[in-house]
Amino acid sequence: MNQRPVAMITGAAGGIGGETAVRFAEQGYDCVLLALPGDDLQPVTSRIEQAGGQFLTCLGDLSDLKYAQSAVDQCISNWGRIDVLVNNAAWREITSMRKIELASWEKTLRVCLTAPAFLSRWCAEHMEARRRGVIINVSSIQSQMAAGISPGYVAAKGGLDSLTYELATLYGPSGIRVLCVNPGAIDTAMGKYDTTQKQESGTDPVRQSTQDMIPLRRWAQPEEIARVIAMLASDDASYLTGTSITVDGGWKQQCSPYSIKHQQLPSEFPED
Repeated sequence: MNQRPVAMITGAAGGIGGETAVRFAEQGYDCVLLALPGDDLQPVTSRIEQAGGQFLTCLGDLSDLKYAQSAVDQCISNWGRIDVLVNNAAWREITSMRKIELASWEKTLRVCLTAPAFLSRWCAEHMEARRRGVIINVSSIQSQMAAGISPGYVAAKGGLDSLTYELATLYGPSGIRVLCVNPGAIDTAMGKYDTTQKQESGTDPVRQSTQDMIPLRRWAQPEEIARVIAMLASDDASYLTGTSITVDGGWKQQCSPYSIKHQQLPSEFPED
């Protein structure tokens, strides 16, 4: 059995997943990296090696559960253990419930909810044997804040929150902790929307409008979410399980844009 702990991260080619893999490597883990066949993992794997870690790459589409199970099998065959699973991969289409195709709906749920559920089951089988392990599901504040433009994604993230509580209840007696991280606006490829207004003006109206709602007045960088994930997986969070951690710069708990606050109390809320 490998002497170093092992973390499996889905959606590991970049963004939150890539930064999470590097963070674990810096903390002494070896990493199993799940990504799509066309993804470029080299920037992440180079940083893992620089941190002194080893890695195993497993390329495939998480809508194929045989691929997901084979990744767990490869991890155990290679290293004989799995200590942390991070269900980070996601997929979505920007469309409304009026127009979404069934294939898009089903792919979204399969990648964002079904794959995390069964990866958790297969990893937990090995964690239970050692009576310890951590499963972290990367959800979204959109599980509780809908926008009307991504019904499959919102439904899947709501299910992922609930799945977290179910798995924590099931696996807690075996020493396995299960947690959910709910990021807000993150500076990743998935977080960027292309709009007609952006194409015409060069500015990003989506980013401007969301930052107008965030008390910290900015989007997060992926590494800021990765640090939270790594902390939750550590013994510093040994009594945390069955809960969701919101990491959104304060967005979800405040109700009006800062541009409106400026109009109401200009001296207390100056313009940016």
